[in-house]
Parts: sequence; C-alpha cells; structure tokens
Amino acid sequence: MPQPKPIKISQATRYQNAALNYYLELTGSPYLHYGYWEPLPSCSDDLTLARFRIAQEAYTAKLFTFIPVGTNTVLDVGCGIGGNAAYLKKRGFTVEGLAPDPFQQEMFVQRTHGQIPFHLTRFEDFPQTHSYDLILFSESSQYMAADDIAQGAARLLNDGGYLLLADMIRTDAKYYEGIFSNCHVGSVLNDALTQAGFNLVKSEDISAQAAPTIDLGIANFRTFGLSTIKYLGDLLAIAVPPLHKLLRWMFNRWVKKLVVEGLEARKIFDKYLCYEIQLWQLSEKGKRAGSRLAVSVAEWEQGEEPHT
Repeated sequence: MPQPKPIKISQATRYQNAALNYYLELTGSPYLHYGYWEPLPSCSDDLTLARFRIAQEAYTAKLFTFIPVGTNTVLDVGCGIGGNAAYLKKRGFTVEGLAPDPFQQEMFVQRTHGQIPFHLTRFEDFPQTHSYDLILFSESSQYMAADDIAQGAARLLNDGGYLLLADMIRTDAKYYEGIFSNCHVGSVLNDALTQAGFNLVKSEDISAQAAPTIDLGIANFRTFGLSTIKYLGDLLAIAVPPLHKLLRWMFNRWVKKLVVEGLEARKIFDKYLCYEIQLWQLSEKGKRAGSRLAVSVAEWEQGEEPHT
C-alpha cells in the first residue's frame, strides 16, 4: 500500500498553531469553526464567548441535518481538533479524521480519547484503502484547490456518495487579495464539482447566522488586542526607547495594514463573500471517472505506466 508523503511543517503552520493554542485557551471550545447564531444577537452585549460556544454546537447540529438518511461512514477532511467527528460518532456514525498537522493530530486524539482514527496527511495525498458514504469539508475547502477537492472526493466516495461542504465562498472573483482571498470563488468550485460528476442536492446560505462570529472577533480584538498592544508599546517606550522605535516602525511597515483590514472584516465579508452549506451527490459516471483516476495514481506511485 502506498505510504503518505512525509509532512513538512512550514513556518506559517507553526505560527497558525501558536494562534490555535491561544484560541483554545481563550475559548475552551472543542470546535474550530464559526458559530451558527440563532437567534441572532440583538446587541453587542450578546456577543459573548459563552454564546459563541453555543453557536458552534448549533453549527455542527446544522451540518447534521444535511446528512442523508442511510449514511454510515464519514471522512472528516480538515478535522481540526475533533469536535465535529466526536459529535458524529456520538450519533452512531463511523468517522475518520484527516489533517496534515501533527499538533491538530495530538489535540484530535486527546479530545476523541483515541476512539476515532486520524490520518496525518494532506487530502491530496491520502491513499485509498476503502470508500466512504460521505466526505465532510467543514471550513477546510479553502485550503485546497477546487479540482483536488472534486477529484479526490470522487475517488474516495462510494457509488452515490455525498460531499458535504460548509465554508465561506467568494461571490466576487475580483476580490482576490486580502484576509478572505483564499476562499473559493463559488462558480469555480461549482464547475469543478460538476465536471467531476457531482450533482448539487441542496444548499443553504447561512451568512446572516455565521457573520456574528466575525463581529465577536472584531469586538474582542478592539477591547483586548488593541489595548494590550498599546499598553506593551507604552511600557517599551518608557523602558527601552530604541526598541520601541524599531518595533513601531516594523508595525507601521508590516502589521498595521493587517490590523486595519481585520477591523474591516465584517464589511469585507458582506461585500465579497457568503457562507454556504452545500450537499453534493456523486453520480455513477463521476464514480467511474474517480475510480480510473485512483488506478492511474496507484500505477504512477508504483512506477508503472498508467493505463488509459
């Protein structure tokens, strides 16, 4: 059986893991995804971490309503720290998690008590040993190319299997640089899935219910992040003026733009993006194409000339 390629942890991933660890200590949540805020917050006082954790649980429950009757085996791609996987296992599904990050693997195993298999690999490199009834992409699609998602899912799904995707989607292709620019353009993602043999069963725009998560992030950053940065800056200005001057220059040069953009995140989201849950089903034609792709990949990995 072909082995997954070794995982090289980039500097960017190490930074992300540091942020992830901070997030986990701050929220105490078993989930990494946005919340489904229902009812919607009526004022800023409703934007609390306690309500956020409730909204995250409601988000997973919302995903659960999209899973077709008769589904048994689920591959959770980009499974994070195991919140969704544990929720599904508790409701009788046979679940496996997949992510390329050893830190997430460690957290996943801890939170699922080692009862759910975890695959440390990229989805693109995942070797097929068996097929699944449903593949879940909960806020992980934005880290993969649309074609890799479509073709990989077609290869791994059973006949008539399902792809359940929930994520931010760009509604305007002209928005291609900024904090949300890694999200897929809706039409490009739809074309890739359609060409791979998937048919859209149903979709729902939950932008209104997801957006308060952005509002909470901005509010907390205004309250705690900016004040903390200013406080530390004031201390440095008193204790080590030359270092304060250097760090201020670095902030204005590289960080200030990101901070300003972060504070405008809700406006950017409303203008250029939406948040959708989509359920796709693989057609028989798509499964045949996916099976041929799997054979070609296996032959290529074994050094054989792929059959056409």
